[in-house]
Amino acid sequence: MHEHCHREKETRSDAPRICLVGNPNVGKSAIFGLLTGRYVTVSNYPGTTVEIVKGEATIHRERFLIIDTPGVNTLIPMSEDERVTRDILLEERIDNVIQVIDTKNIKRGLFLTLQLIEMGIPLMLDLNMKDEASNRGIEIKEKRLSSILGIEVVSTVAVQRKGISTLKRLLSTSRRSNYRFSYDRAIEECILKIEELLPEAYISKRSIALMILSGDRTLRRWLLKNLPEDRISLIESLRDALSQRYSLPLSYIITQKRLRVVDSIVEGILTRKEAKRGGVSASLGEITIHPLYGLPFLLLVLYLLYEFVGRLGAGVMVDFFEDVIFGRYLNPWAEAIVTAVIPIKFIQELLIGPYGIITMALTYAIAIILPITTTFFIAFAVMEDSGYLPRLAIMLNKVFRAMGLNGKAVLPMILGLGCDTMATLTTRILDTPKERLIVTLLLALGVPCSAQLGVILGMFGRQPVEAVIIWGGVITSVIIFVGFLSSRIIPGHGADFILEVPPLRLPHPSNILIKTMGRIEWYLKEAVPLFVLGTVILFVADKLKILPLLQETASPVIVGLLGLPAQATESFIMGFLRRDYGAAGLFSLQQQGLLNTEQVVVSLVTITLFIPCIANLFVIIKERGLKTAMMISAFIFPFSILVGAILHKTLTVLAIF
Repeated sequence: MHEHCHREKETRSDAPRICLVGNPNVGKSAIFGLLTGRYVTVSNYPGTTVEIVKGEATIHRERFLIIDTPGVNTLIPMSEDERVTRDILLEERIDNVIQVIDTKNIKRGLFLTLQLIEMGIPLMLDLNMKDEASNRGIEIKEKRLSSILGIEVVSTVAVQRKGISTLKRLLSTSRRSNYRFSYDRAIEECILKIEELLPEAYISKRSIALMILSGDRTLRRWLLKNLPEDRISLIESLRDALSQRYSLPLSYIITQKRLRVVDSIVEGILTRKEAKRGGVSASLGEITIHPLYGLPFLLLVLYLLYEFVGRLGAGVMVDFFEDVIFGRYLNPWAEAIVTAVIPIKFIQELLIGPYGIITMALTYAIAIILPITTTFFIAFAVMEDSGYLPRLAIMLNKVFRAMGLNGKAVLPMILGLGCDTMATLTTRILDTPKERLIVTLLLALGVPCSAQLGVILGMFGRQPVEAVIIWGGVITSVIIFVGFLSSRIIPGHGADFILEVPPLRLPHPSNILIKTMGRIEWYLKEAVPLFVLGTVILFVADKLKILPLLQETASPVIVGLLGLPAQATESFIMGFLRRDYGAAGLFSLQQQGLLNTEQVVVSLVTITLFIPCIANLFVIIKERGLKTAMMISAFIFPFSILVGAILHKTLTVLAIF
């Protein structure tokens, strides 16, 4: 799923730069939205804010530049997210860091706090989700914590906008922590020696020395840019000599010391009371991840999604927009105006012909796709805001294990239901190249984006329920089969899976509204121009007689192997430009009565498995390289036709429909 963000240009380079840092899933993006008035998608799982997002905040007539960084668990990078966040702190001038902490997981947050303190940068803590901590009987002595660390500490409940005014008031408060702790004597001596060899940076030399001792390989690029090779070799020899004095890795020793310091701090600030009784929310939260009871709940969610998107969005709303708004008013008006104002027949056909920008592109994009995607965006936002998506990841974890993936891989796959292009970018959160490649392949192969899925559900809304069950069963089986084979063929290894499950929450209406509006804005800006481009390509291809030639050439495949009408060819051609455009073409054929139920199932299975859209292909090239992208496309194209052909023959023989 593509997550839409607002990015603000830096209009004043001298504006104080405030950096938001924190673990994944702590509400950091919500804090960003409340500070800047601009919204970044709030998710209950890690991996959403992969790109750096900036926005301006004007508070008491003072302007700030707010930088939202990817969620991290450590500043010794283990993933692309962590490396990006570390590099911002290392290489850019930051006037203040606000670390957002999930109050109920204070230990995890303070582990990161110690690393930020060692960097010697101005810092303040925002203990977010205070309400959830209180419900679990966890209370934090904020003043005591502030006194220990020597920095400002505030509490917030971002989803309820509580504490934000206090946070804004303290935004310009820049205080470096005076808290200090020491490692073993040998480590401290080595830190001093390395510090003497290091260049000046935006963070302390001590923190850089500790990164080097912890075995941070990603730091070498920065070292090579700032130091001669002989000095780097000397630093590495000091590290190697120190490591020989210990039986355990230096990174483990340093980490264990930090964890002990965190324990000592928490001991003085945390009190536990009897937790409030969970009630309906807690009971539902347990049911949704139960291996037995969770499955009926999952089926209920899918059924409600089918009814809301398939029946309401693609049925009632599409009929109203297409038949009434466009069919009765807009298209006749447009045809009358264009015919009267523009006498040139070529331009008339370009605007209002069979492949006209108004009659085809805008009708498809606004009348057919927009109502479907809007209902899907609303449904997806509800699942995000409620905390159900991480539970879905846990429910599907065992299935992903069979494909050689850990549960983290579920997250990009779920995001793919929003936008495969952005989901491909979020494969960076996976720990190994093997996992990133497998998930990239599966996203390109069989995960329909929100717009395409919305159209698919809309088509099935007019078919018997067995049709959608067969489609879902085939797509799921293909993904598992290809994933299983890929895990055996692609060299490398997987990694362990750790995922925090947030409490099940009642979605906040304003969050749902803002998310949905943001995604609709993205759709109108990013997708609609591609609909216009696709229509123009079809128009030119038709005028040059290329389209009939392509239809004739592809006819043995489309008609012979898949059992579809020849007109479906252009839907598959346009599916490469944009997945939902291809699906919209099939939707139109269904409305014209040119597809029966068996053809609907075969065509939708084939186009779901069809080659990735052009935007996704470009991102695959960017992330995995041109050779890998071409190999993925070369596999997917014939494979999707093969699966469609087998399904066509099977359904014909069994005469299910």
